[in-house]
Amino acid sequence: MSSRSNGRVGWYINTPCGRHDDIPTHPLLVVDYQLIRAGDKDEISKLWKAATELGFWYLKNHGVDREVDEMFELGAETMRLPLEEKMKYEEGDDGFSFGYKPAGVNAVDDKGSTDATEFLNVSKDDALAWPKQAHRSYPSTVNARMQSTVIPFVQKSLAINHFFIDVLNNQLGLPEGALAKLHRAEEHSGCVARIIKADPPLVPFSEEKIHLSAHTDFGSLSFLHNRLGGLQVLAPGADRWQYVKPLPGHAICNIGDSLNIFSGGILRSNIHRVIPPPKDQAKFERWSVIYFTRPHNSVELPPAGKFDTGITEEAWLERRVRSTKLLYYKGAESWIAYRGTEDPELTARVGM
Repeated sequence: MSSRSNGRVGWYINTPCGRHDDIPTHPLLVVDYQLIRAGDKDEISKLWKAATELGFWYLKNHGVDREVDEMFELGAETMRLPLEEKMKYEEGDDGFSFGYKPAGVNAVDDKGSTDATEFLNVSKDDALAWPKQAHRSYPSTVNARMQSTVIPFVQKSLAINHFFIDVLNNQLGLPEGALAKLHRAEEHSGCVARIIKADPPLVPFSEEKIHLSAHTDFGSLSFLHNRLGGLQVLAPGADRWQYVKPLPGHAICNIGDSLNIFSGGILRSNIHRVIPPPKDQAKFERWSVIYFTRPHNSVELPPAGKFDTGITEEAWLERRVRSTKLLYYKGAESWIAYRGTEDPELTARVGM
């Protein structure tokens, strides 16, 4: 099934695949990007409420729909390549987060269960340096679309996330440009455009076959586009996972660990996970496109209480990426090493 056809199933239309009232969902606030750009005070207040209470929100009128569709097409072309060809661009096990990741190489819980997703990470640095190479090479499908697809998606995603960083900077009462100085696009960073694919489960639907483990995002802001259910959040004070319903034309944005730390915990980096899509949606491939904005590598994360900081952003990212790899998995201690800013007591209570 192509990425375009995948966009016409599930919650996107009212078909037998679509509406199930018994699926537990968590409502997100809807933020209008164009109103934020215009300085609308009510819309900025809505963004602030979302960023500080749950850390997730829907974003409409973002203007990246065409680029997102083309990224889905690029993903489909790339994932159809033979595994042997894709593995030439494999990201490796040492915390390097650029390149291809096959399914089944990451641990998703403290028992060593393996993940069910393959994905491709294209570095922001490589996209902006094109046709030069900042970090690594990519499959031929990516090179063929770097100029027409990847670079426009990266540039527009950067503009949106950096604008939000400035708005949140002002709402926090920080000196003008304080957060922007930590996210310079021209500096090397762990920022990536990611395309994710998960095949339908071979066994009946089970929440135990996790696509992406319970986690907080590693960086500052995430800009997600997905076409099926599967994303779940654990809301503050809750002890039950709830789905985030995909909405046509809406991105899903969320705060990551770095902004949580820089804001002294005011901006919330909420824990979330991805499992197989619910109900009839589980029979389809699940695709997502996401852009992760992260501080540049040399930025030091200040000490923040119980969090393992006082290290550079590059070291924080490397630790979290590397600790998921089966090569280094050593039981529960490896899983503990993966943690970000989520509450350890909470993760223990819900069995993460």
